Amino acid sequence: MRQFFGMSQRGSLDEALSGLRNPEFIMLFSNEAQFEAHVTALEKSFPNVPSIGCIGMSYDTRIAEKGVGVIAFLDGVSASANVLERVSNMPIKYIGRMERDLQAVRAESRDTVCIDFCTGNDACALTTIHTALKRRKISLVGGTGDAGKVSANGTVYQDAVAYAIVKNRGGKVKTYKENIYRPLGNYRFIASNTDKAKYMLGSLDGKSAKQVYQNILHVTDREILTQTFKNPFGKLNGDDMDIISIKEVNGNALSCFRQVNDSDVLVLLELSDYRATVKETIQQISRDFPKRSAVFSVNCLFRYKLFSEQGYMQPYLKEMSALGSHAGFVGYGEHYNNRFVNQSMTCAVFE
Repeated sequence: MRQFFGMSQRGSLDEALSGLRNPEFIMLFSNEAQFEAHVTALEKSFPNVPSIGCIGMSYDTRIAEKGVGVIAFLDGVSASANVLERVSNMPIKYIGRMERDLQAVRAESRDTVCIDFCTGNDACALTTIHTALKRRKISLVGGTGDAGKVSANGTVYQDAVAYAIVKNRGGKVKTYKENIYRPLGNYRFIASNTDKAKYMLGSLDGKSAKQVYQNILHVTDREILTQTFKNPFGKLNGDDMDIISIKEVNGNALSCFRQVNDSDVLVLLELSDYRATVKETIQQISRDFPKRSAVFSVNCLFRYKLFSEQGYMQPYLKEMSALGSHAGFVGYGEHYNNRFVNQSMTCAVFE
């Protein structure tokens, strides 16, 4: 297979599609003002080609911040794209669509991956999707787009998750998750006074969550929202860690970008040597895949902001290009199999 990336900083879809011939699957990343027009135009340019899209930034060695980007797979993939609607309350109603799509591409764990773009309520969406994927042991990589809109096959949806089942006819597929944080000291807390619907964290060990965070890191209310780039929370998940970003201060509570439940065990994290972590990820992928056709990744918006502030975003994209054809988009939350995580990078690697 091959991966194509095209972009236009001025928002010209024709420019982004220049050079693309006979795609077998397309992903669209546009800006809010032009998204719906781009979805319609893309379907007109490539009718009957499976496609999904969302609002957000995309990249290869460059980054399209406000225009439009297109990632396409060709020369050796089978794909089926679709959508689960009513993701806020009843996505399971539509799971039959995914089950049919898995059958249509003859999905197998070795060579197939699910890529998804969500409008929100990610945990519910992923739990639902996992009911179909787990039977075939299919991995998933994806993320949340902006402005509550996604697209599938030329139609724009709200309150939905767009997905594609992609089979690599030329080899295997494997997914990865990269974490650039480590535990800070021995801080470990029991969460309480949470509001699952509002992603609210009220208390840690019975004390105000905001006050606990401030007392440890010595930051003001305003500084909390940028301090989370360096010191998010982490939720223990077996031997792994799911990162929880702080969204805003709400009285004495903290609003987060992912759900926290009463009795969850949380730790405080600190930024590790992210340059070394990126090199380790590249080395691991290279060992697992001596020959690579494509790497599709999702980087968190907060990673993008952190790397940009540190002057590392462009060097990061250059380093990842050592893997070959690397492209992806900047999400508002990352999906890894049945897990919704923050401040991470997830990716699918194609042999």
